[in-house]
Amino acid sequence: MTLPLAGLRILDMTNVLAGPFCCYQLAQLGADVIKVETPGTGDLARQLGADPELNSRLMGASFLAQNAGKRSVTINLKSPAGKAVFRRLVATADAVIENFRPGVMDRLGLGYEALTAVRPDLVYCAISGFGQDGPLKDNPAYDQIIQGLSGVMSVTGDKGSAGLRVGYPVADTFGGLTAAFAVAAALFRRERDGSGEKIDVSMLEATLVSMGWAVSNWLIAGVRPEPMGNDNVTASPSGTFRTGDGLLNIAANKQEQFVMLCRIIGRPELTEDRRFVEREDRKTHRAALTAEIETALAARPAAEWAVLMNSEGVPAGEVLSVPQVLDHPQVKARDLVKHFPGAPGVGRKVSVVRAGFRLASGDPEPPTPPPTLGADSDSIFAGLGYGPDEIAQLRHDGAI
Repeated sequence: MTLPLAGLRILDMTNVLAGPFCCYQLAQLGADVIKVETPGTGDLARQLGADPELNSRLMGASFLAQNAGKRSVTINLKSPAGKAVFRRLVATADAVIENFRPGVMDRLGLGYEALTAVRPDLVYCAISGFGQDGPLKDNPAYDQIIQGLSGVMSVTGDKGSAGLRVGYPVADTFGGLTAAFAVAAALFRRERDGSGEKIDVSMLEATLVSMGWAVSNWLIAGVRPEPMGNDNVTASPSGTFRTGDGLLNIAANKQEQFVMLCRIIGRPELTEDRRFVEREDRKTHRAALTAEIETALAARPAAEWAVLMNSEGVPAGEVLSVPQVLDHPQVKARDLVKHFPGAPGVGRKVSVVRAGFRLASGDPEPPTPPPTLGADSDSIFAGLGYGPDEIAQLRHDGAI
């Protein structure tokens, strides 16, 4: 069966992570995603990643991670001839996604109003740090800036180490997921009533929305969220515990789970200890309970405890490294990683993670490896009606 977004064309004008991550999700769902890049340099992520050689080839690991399944063209949007090429491309597109600072596309003469004159039912999505209005709209925004302003860093770490940034670009990621959701919703409505849409995604707001209880406890209960390290604010014992070998996360959030946990570790008497009998008692005496549990956990490694606890209905799991989890039987069984035997411009196998869900009608996945800069310019421009001589002239003039 065809994927849900098959037949739709999306122009990806984005750089680095939030926008490319958004468009990567849409590409895996079958959309024809065309990256519109700056001639000569392209997406900044082409120069980012842990392999300097790939960075020098403009195929950095950061780019490879988010751009499989897309095609690439280069257009100089500051050139009048380049603008004309872009407008012709927009006429064939269903959605345009950009992450310039607010106002940049309008100054180029390629903002929402200008593009809807070309394609009235266009879905236009602008991703920015703070949104298209408000006092911070013109500020530059990177993931760590948003993590700090959003409150994420204030609740990450413990009282001695906060604020800490989350160890991956969580604000960029939530911004990208929010944009993908909004674009898909707008495209769905367009199928029903033919209307386009202008979408304004704020990374700050997307990150705040993702914080759930940390925000609602303040808004509704008036309780200021505090950094608690690896402890769960709502329950105890619920957090990270030392074992005989490795760290173990345990989430005994229910009374019956606490009782079973004590039996498994050979300490059933803890359930009768006045300090630990009731849920609120355990939260009050969290440190003492943790010490008792860790003493018992020292008898076995984390991996063994995880099996024992999960078999009895107590949620538990080892704390793994990225290489360990990618090699885990659960991840392998679900085929999360897509392998390309070779990729243009890379010269070796490229592996990327797929979407985080599966479809009974056919799993989403990128059909092609990430493209080299401008790899599809000639074929796509030919599809717009440009002849070989016209394309050569546009390239000579620096328009593409």
